Amino acid sequence: MSSQHPEQQAEQGADKLPAHTEEERREQPVVRKGMFGARTTGDTSGYGGLVVRQSPKVSAARPYGGPGGAAEPGEFDAVADELERAYPDFGDAIDRVVVDRGELTFFVKREHLREVAKTMRDEPSLRFELCSGVSGVHYPQDEGAELHSVVHLLSITHNRRVRLEATCPDADPHMPSLVPVYPTSDWHERETYDFFGIVYDGHPALTRIEMPDDWVGHPQRKDYPLGGIPVEYRGAEIPPPDERRSYT
Repeated sequence: MSSQHPEQQAEQGADKLPAHTEEERREQPVVRKGMFGARTTGDTSGYGGLVVRQSPKVSAARPYGGPGGAAEPGEFDAVADELERAYPDFGDAIDRVVVDRGELTFFVKREHLREVAKTMRDEPSLRFELCSGVSGVHYPQDEGAELHSVVHLLSITHNRRVRLEATCPDADPHMPSLVPVYPTSDWHERETYDFFGIVYDGHPALTRIEMPDDWVGHPQRKDYPLGGIPVEYRGAEIPPPDERRSYT
């Protein structure tokens, strides 16, 4: 019996993404230099010489296994098989499948997102009854797919978790709302809209939920300014991050 914690086993065993050699990584385009990508007075982190390259898009290969990372067909294969059986346009709707750190993610084309989610909810062999959250991610370097909307689903019936991830470009930041399928995604989509600027079409009341109504911009995007306000501490004034001195 292994003495490892289940989370350690998942990290070490369930990661089915193919490894890349150093030469392959060097061929990827440079995304940014420095730790946080500051473009005004420089990187204040001390990691000014750091070079971050774009990660290639990868897909997991069969067998997907399960949360425990088995190298044999398992729970994740069953979910994929049932979705493919229940959703006739599976091949057109699913761009790729990723198994990483004990999690199964279906990358869904945004025009199919609502129907795929409905299938995940209604199909008895899947029965993902609960949407536990909708979150956003911003990848400025992912041309044509800069904004990602991530949906976290839970099957109480089968005690399973899965993620659906869909993308949209900065130039057309629209995503179908899942509120008609999962009413619990209402405020989660509002928060993602507020922080990332993803417009959820069909949402009943898509307004800001965290920032003031007149706030300009979306503060969790990676191209949002790092600036803030000066802070006074014991008689000294600490400038905002984008005005501090650079350490290189």
